[in-house]
Amino acid sequence: MDAVTVSFTLGSWIVKGLMSGEFERYGGVIREVATGRIVTMLRELTSGTAPASPPNSASPNLLNLVFSGANLAGLVANTTFTGKGLANVSQQLDGIAQVSLGNVALSGTNLIGLIANTAFTGKGINNVNQRIGSLEQQLGNIEQNLQQASGILQVTTAASVLSLGVSVMGFAVINQRITELEQRLKKVEELLNKINRKIDLGFYANFHAAINLAANAFTMNKAEKRESSAMQAINRFLEAEPVYTNFVDQEIELQSPITDEFLLTLSLAYLAEVRCYLELEEYDTALRRFQEGAAVLRDRTRKYLDILLTSNPAVYLHPQFKGEIDLRRLTRIYQWIDPILDENAVFENQRENLVNLIENPKQWLSSLPPAIIDRSEIKWGLFGANPTPLTGRFEKEAYKRLPQALEVMESMVETNRRFESYQTEIQAISQLGISFHDWLKLTPANEDKPEGAELMFIVPSEPLELVAVS
Repeated sequence: MDAVTVSFTLGSWIVKGLMSGEFERYGGVIREVATGRIVTMLRELTSGTAPASPPNSASPNLLNLVFSGANLAGLVANTTFTGKGLANVSQQLDGIAQVSLGNVALSGTNLIGLIANTAFTGKGINNVNQRIGSLEQQLGNIEQNLQQASGILQVTTAASVLSLGVSVMGFAVINQRITELEQRLKKVEELLNKINRKIDLGFYANFHAAINLAANAFTMNKAEKRESSAMQAINRFLEAEPVYTNFVDQEIELQSPITDEFLLTLSLAYLAEVRCYLELEEYDTALRRFQEGAAVLRDRTRKYLDILLTSNPAVYLHPQFKGEIDLRRLTRIYQWIDPILDENAVFENQRENLVNLIENPKQWLSSLPPAIIDRSEIKWGLFGANPTPLTGRFEKEAYKRLPQALEVMESMVETNRRFESYQTEIQAISQLGISFHDWLKLTPANEDKPEGAELMFIVPSEPLELVAVS
């Protein structure tokens, strides 16, 4: 039996487990809630990670949904649509000889079948129409289920610089992410100048140089030179990590709005180092360094979340955010801090804070950290500094920025979970006895990559009993 099964389709039993709460996604893995055993690993698809699809192929899965005014394609627990045809539909419509997915458009509650050379049996067109009507109703239910299920994995709920699957984070990708972070920091320099802050981004040049050294090392043919160059790169990352950690600590001390960017930079430094060990197939060292890095990152991520939650986290439940921020989103932040919390517990913890916010809003405003808003950013008005009873521009701007602050928190939590789940992937590689280079080559054996597919699913033959990710 193969150690793993690779597919572009998320199995119906996993979908059911996610919907029932038996399974949960944590970063790039799906695991049993009760035991922590790993049932699936996710890998984002980028160029070179999966074979290209033929022009007419299509086998969409739960995460590769296409909703538009003209098309609905998907996978449901008991129905599989593949590029070879709608087998289940054909069974129901036994008056139709052949139905190709390429000839069927499913739109909302309408089924428009463009069927070439359709053959009808003696049961007659009326019977076929009845069956199509029945199928149309089923598809309406399917669409509703898909809309509910499409958010189960919440892969795109929060943006992250880290991809799903450590194998995807090669040196080229890491280099690209570093460039993106550098560009983002350059854009906020003007804002920082307003609050008399200057940042030196010269260290990114050294980071790029170390990444290029590592990438070049693993193109060398001679093992001695390859290992020697790789160790040089590793040493550069080891030297950089405490420097970046110090940057993060300084920004946390200042309650800075760019703390998250330095946290992401530190994450990528650890990741680049570990990637070298993986290329050398030094799994034990790679796992140890991931664990050490995860501890450093979690501690500082927690501190920054406390800053962004402000002195009164109940403000994120303010009535003006109705329809934009709900209790569920705030609960997810707190569940990363303490997994046993549920929505009821979070609300109970914030009940008194809501009262305090209503009774004394100025107390909250006066304690706001620069990570949310700096008073010097707001120009003085005719009636003096803000907030003032007559202008309140500081207060308005503060509330305006809270939704974005919550998005930053969600992104940080997602990034941290992905980083921690990389440890699980390394443990799986080691436990399954698969080399890292063979792991990189994994791809579905008998499936064409559907157009627009974004994920690949690696399912072990049995749930993996590994150390819990969190």
